[in-house]
Amino acid sequence: MTKLDLEACKAQAAAYHKQGFNCAQAVACSLAPALGFDTNTAFRILEGFGAGMGGMTETCGALSGAVAILGLLNSEGMANPTTKRHSYKLSREAAARFKDKNTTTICRELKGVGSDAGPIRSCPGCIDDAVEIAIQIIGEQQA
Repeated sequence: MTKLDLEACKAQAAAYHKQGFNCAQAVACSLAPALGFDTNTAFRILEGFGAGMGGMTETCGALSGAVAILGLLNSEGMANPTTKRHSYKLSREAAARFKDKNTTTICRELKGVGSDAGPIRSCPGCIDDAVEIAIQIIGEQQA
């Protein structure tokens, strides 16, 4: 596994997002190669997770992309389905950190949909946060 460069991953995620990748794809695809995962497969798996899971404006897609990468990294695959407990812990940790930064993990709240207060955080900001959180957690797991 290649060491993850935070700024390079953020820049790659931003470039992917500008190319039309959804938030989940931008996060996962920016991290996948350094972790030994196929970018095209990550892209395809996360296609339905953008805009708060298929446009439903629920869980932030950027956070979903980070959770997917953490699960891929932690899982031992079908031969050992018991790793899910630890993957769930990593997912909860990522969500808690994201919520600490942004007050919510819900896409519509982040975007300010239906709110007079306006957006809490832009999609590019959420992508940056999710990449940073994923890299932090990955680093902690490797320590």
